[in-house]
Amino acid sequence: MAGAGIAGMAVAGPAAAEIRRQGTSAPPEGGIQVRRTYAEKRYAQEAPLRWQDAGATDESAIRLNPGRTFQEALGFGASLTDAACYMINQLSPAAREQLLHELFHPSEMGLSVSRLCLGSSDYATKAYSYDDGGPDPGLGRFSIGHDREYILPILLQCRKVNPDLFLLGSPWSPPGWMKANGSMLGGSMRKKHFASYAQYFVRFLQAYAAAGVRVDAVTTQNEVDTDQDCRMPACLWGQEYEIEFISRHLGPQLGRNDLATKIWILDHNYNLWGRAICTLDEPGVAKYVDGVAWHGYAGTNDMMTRVHDAHPGKHMYWTEGGPHYTDPAYLTNWTQWSATFSGILRNWARCIIGWNLALDEKGRPNIGPFTCGGIVTINSTTREVVRSGMYWALSHYSRVIQRGARRFESEGSLEGVSHVAFANPDGTCAAVLTNAGADRTARLRLAGRVVDVALPADSVTSLTWR
Repeated sequence: MAGAGIAGMAVAGPAAAEIRRQGTSAPPEGGIQVRRTYAEKRYAQEAPLRWQDAGATDESAIRLNPGRTFQEALGFGASLTDAACYMINQLSPAAREQLLHELFHPSEMGLSVSRLCLGSSDYATKAYSYDDGGPDPGLGRFSIGHDREYILPILLQCRKVNPDLFLLGSPWSPPGWMKANGSMLGGSMRKKHFASYAQYFVRFLQAYAAAGVRVDAVTTQNEVDTDQDCRMPACLWGQEYEIEFISRHLGPQLGRNDLATKIWILDHNYNLWGRAICTLDEPGVAKYVDGVAWHGYAGTNDMMTRVHDAHPGKHMYWTEGGPHYTDPAYLTNWTQWSATFSGILRNWARCIIGWNLALDEKGRPNIGPFTCGGIVTINSTTREVVRSGMYWALSHYSRVIQRGARRFESEGSLEGVSHVAFANPDGTCAAVLTNAGADRTARLRLAGRVVDVALPADSVTSLTWR
């Protein structure tokens, strides 16, 4: 994954003038609630802190300025792939209910965004689309039958636990007959099937809605710029193809069918920022597209800010990244992930969606070449649930930053320390501090008050106050 960048970096360029709203913040009152993950502690509640009157200006302090605001948060979550739903479905009904309550209920971890697959990804029990077989331009065979066994029931249960769960749908491949190689594995899209493929999206959205699962946004293709050497469900989409498909087919078809589903483009790495800008430059695309979906496997997170500066009316969304079960630090790399999340949020992303929510201890089910791990691992034999370092990092964001929260300026550079701050709709504020180095103390300064926060080595600390 790409690094988090410089922790204290403020956004520059045209966007800075756009979002600058200097104001006077009322001095904070009351205590500061503290949660920490470090050593043997996991999101542990610690003694509250109190703001103190500030003395002389301390240039080393992290300066909080709620008067200068940035993007609004959509939420945090992980992907409910075929594989993730399959593993969650292996649990007993009681254990499944307990895990989903822990993950999605607003009083618990409160995951509020998730990504699902239109047909199979590489993390599935098999390769499939919703219209397999020979050419079928009229979609006479279209069926979401595969998803009815365990995917839709899990999605319905998640929405029951958190009715505000926002769902993004992404295809890894169109049906094979729509592609040049005739296969779900790799290859490229053929333009002559654009009209049928737009109807395929409409049929998917309508069928899911009829099953009780509203899908709030879609991307046109997972990772538009690779076919993964035909080793897994994937599809190349040239930029001109994506532009034509959205402007002449998908966008108009969603409108004609009264579907409010948002369209996000790209769904690929930071280093394709130039493609994102040029795609949004097309008026026929821009009028249908809500924003850009990003992955963090190549490039750096500040490339999202380049796109935002060029198109400040479009939103940035982070839609894929996750651990590897082969990583020796799989259970303890919360600092790495939290620093990554901080950098993503400091560069305009409205959400963070991790990769597979759940896999087994060998990263299965998996029909592709990669060694990803789940945000949680469900043992294939014992059904024991193990929580990863990424899970604990995500907890520090999803539990304290509400939907509709507005990121505000946190400025100051401390070596090895990343930070980000939000003002929540309920009047609370939250800051997450990540210390990748040795024990140290960070001073926060806000509206004439200060507080000194102990940051243990290799720790993530969440602070909330009014």
